[in-house]
Amino acid sequence: MEVALITVGDELLAGDTVNTNANWLAAELSDRGVAVKRILSVPDDRAVIAECVRAYADAFDAVIVTGGLGGTPDDVTLEAVADAFDRELVPTDLTREAVERRLAEIRERLPDSDVNVDVEAEAAVPEGSRPLLNDSGLAPGCVVEGVYVMPGIPEELKAMFASVADEFAGDRRSRFLYTVEPESDIVPALEAAGEQFDVAIGCYPDREAEHNRLKVTATDEDALDEAAAWLLANVDASETPVRRDWGSE
Repeated sequence: MEVALITVGDELLAGDTVNTNANWLAAELSDRGVAVKRILSVPDDRAVIAECVRAYADAFDAVIVTGGLGGTPDDVTLEAVADAFDRELVPTDLTREAVERRLAEIRERLPDSDVNVDVEAEAAVPEGSRPLLNDSGLAPGCVVEGVYVMPGIPEELKAMFASVADEFAGDRRSRFLYTVEPESDIVPALEAAGEQFDVAIGCYPDREAEHNRLKVTATDEDALDEAAAWLLANVDASETPVRRDWGSE
């Protein structure tokens, strides 16, 4: 399964907010064997979002879009996704009930607050989509044409993703090895292992941990094990972190 991630928000592009959602989603999907093929951040621009959603929906098995849900002027993600598939935004009985229930909970918790929300607008999702209820927030998400639309608030995103996590699965598996050898010394071995066993190998120097981390990835479990065993035999590597003295480099 190949998935693309689209994170929406001017604040991401300006550097005002760290894009932790993309990192978290990529890790969750990778743990499920899914290949994350694209991670894209886009502004709060309805036309840009629609164009990217349309293109990625055609190119990948699924797309996850986060951010831009709610009632403020810059929250245009649902409108953009509806545009991408030529659909109208309409509330459903399920989303309307969920929004009204959450508003009642908010008013009970904050009796002195002036909660003024247009329920019909807040509950609207692209027509014909599958609603995703927001048990940790207010604005619902949805699934339409393989595009999963979720909130940008991390707590809400994580709760909503948990409700559909089982729909994401793949056959990619990875193993990590660790070596204190300089990258330049092990390039031939990494290339040979990749060609011989049809695996992907990444090398990630970590000066704080004082080692290089090798990530071996494959869709065939036997190839993965064989490549890892070959590297352990041909590179000064270990399956547990090791340390070296970087001071002379």
